[in-house]
Amino acid sequence: MCYMSRNILLFYLTAASLINIVNAQVDPEDIAYETDVTRRGSTAGAMLEIGVGARAEAMGGAFVAIAEDPSALYWNPAGITKIKKLSLQITKTNWFVDTYFNVVDLVIPVRSSRSTLGLHLAALDYGENPVRTVFRPEGTGEYYSAMDLCVGLYWAYFITPNVSVGLGAKYFSQRIWHESGSTIVSDVSILFNTPIKGLRLAGTINNLGPEFKLDGRDLTRSMDVDGRTDDYFNINNVPIQLKTEKYPLPVLFRFGLAYELELGKKNSIQSSLNFNHPSNNVETVDIGIEVKLMKAYYLRAGYHSLGADYAADGLTLGGGLKYRIFHSMNLTVDYAWSDWTILSSVSRLTIGISSN
Repeated sequence: MCYMSRNILLFYLTAASLINIVNAQVDPEDIAYETDVTRRGSTAGAMLEIGVGARAEAMGGAFVAIAEDPSALYWNPAGITKIKKLSLQITKTNWFVDTYFNVVDLVIPVRSSRSTLGLHLAALDYGENPVRTVFRPEGTGEYYSAMDLCVGLYWAYFITPNVSVGLGAKYFSQRIWHESGSTIVSDVSILFNTPIKGLRLAGTINNLGPEFKLDGRDLTRSMDVDGRTDDYFNINNVPIQLKTEKYPLPVLFRFGLAYELELGKKNSIQSSLNFNHPSNNVETVDIGIEVKLMKAYYLRAGYHSLGADYAADGLTLGGGLKYRIFHSMNLTVDYAWSDWTILSSVSRLTIGISSN
C-alpha cells in the first residue's frame, strides 16, 4: 500500500514539474486563437458590389453624398430627387478576364407628388466557355454560359426641401449553365443638404434580404451512396440530389459627405468621402475630387479602400463632357480608369441623355 502511495505521489510531482517547465517556456500569446477575422468571401452576389457609372468610379466611388445623376440608383437612391428631367444613362464596363458589366439607369421625375421613380438594370456577362471534365480536359464540345442579373425599382421622396429619402426593391439572379438562383433584396437611403452651403451628408444600406442559393439539374446524380456495393451487393446507381448551401448577399452600409466650392457661376471644385462598412469585409474609406470648368468639362480623381489591410483596387482617374444637342437635350460622356494592381485595370464608359 505504501509502495503504491509513493508511486502516485511521484507521478503527481513529476506531472507538476513538467507543467511548470512548459508554462515557463511557452508564451500564452503564441498559442492564442486568431480573432482578427475580415469576413472576406463570406457572401454571394459579388456583382452587387461593382460600382456603377464612370463619374462615380473616377471619384473613387465616393459618390453617396453626391448622387446627382442616374447612377444614384446604385449609390444613393435618395439622390434622384435632385434630377428634375427625364434622364437615361448607359454604362459599359470592361471587367476582368474578358467579362462585361453593363448597366442601364432610367430616372423619371413626378413633379406633382414631390417624388421620383427609377429603373435600374445591370448584367454581368461571363461569356461562353468550353465544358471540361476530368476525362476530357480539352473539352467535350459543349459550351456553357453564365450571367448575373439585377433589376431594381426605386422611389425617392422629398420630406423637406433639404431632406430626401429613397427606397428600392431589387431582383437578383445568377445562372451558371443549368444552375440558377434568385432572391429579392431592398435598399434604403437618405440625403441631407445641410445649412452650410455646398455641404451634403448621406447614408445608405444596400441588399437587405434573404439568403441566396443555386439549384439545377446538374446537381442530380446516380451513384453508390454508401460505397459498399461489393460487400452488400446493393444498388450502385441510386438517384440523389446534391444539396447546395445558402449564403447571404453583401449588405453594404455607407455614410458619405461631400462639399462643393463654387468658383464663379460656371466653375467649381467638389470633394467627397465615403465611409464603408460591408458585411463581408473590413471598414474602408473612399475619397474623390471633381473639378468643373465652364459647366461643360470635368476632371476627376479618387482612391478606393483606404484603411484596408489589403485591397487590390486603388487609384482612379477620369473626365467628362456635357453639352446640349438639338436645343432640347443634354448629352454627357464620362470615362473612368481604375487601377487594380495585380488584376491590371478597369475602364468604364458612360453615356447619358436627359431632356433640357
